[in-house]
Amino acid sequence: MNPWLYGVALALAGVAAVVLVVDLVRDRAAQDSHFVALAVLELVMVVQLVVGIVALSRTDRDVEGAVFVSYLVTNLLVPVVAAFFALAERSRVGTTILLLGVATVAGLEVRLWDVWGGRGA
Repeated sequence: MNPWLYGVALALAGVAAVVLVVDLVRDRAAQDSHFVALAVLELVMVVQLVVGIVALSRTDRDVEGAVFVSYLVTNLLVPVVAAFFALAERSRVGTTILLLGVATVAGLEVRLWDVWGGRGA
């Protein structure tokens, strides 16, 4: 797994989470800028999926392949599902859904790093 992609994904998720928390405190519904940030995060997840599968095929590490790929795919799907539900609920709840999606991506990123390092499957 590429440490640069890992860092970029965590940084994007962190920035998006801060913006979403600020908008939640300000009692704002989900904005177009939130969905743009989610789209950028989704693009990073697509790149990470491709790079992760290539890295898995070339590594001699003790990595549980099915678990690793399932985390990569789940990480790819979470922003899409969060955006779908946030668009269905265009209120403050939609912003909360986006925040939960971004937090889930960050959590899955940390878990991906652990699985890649061989610390649990």
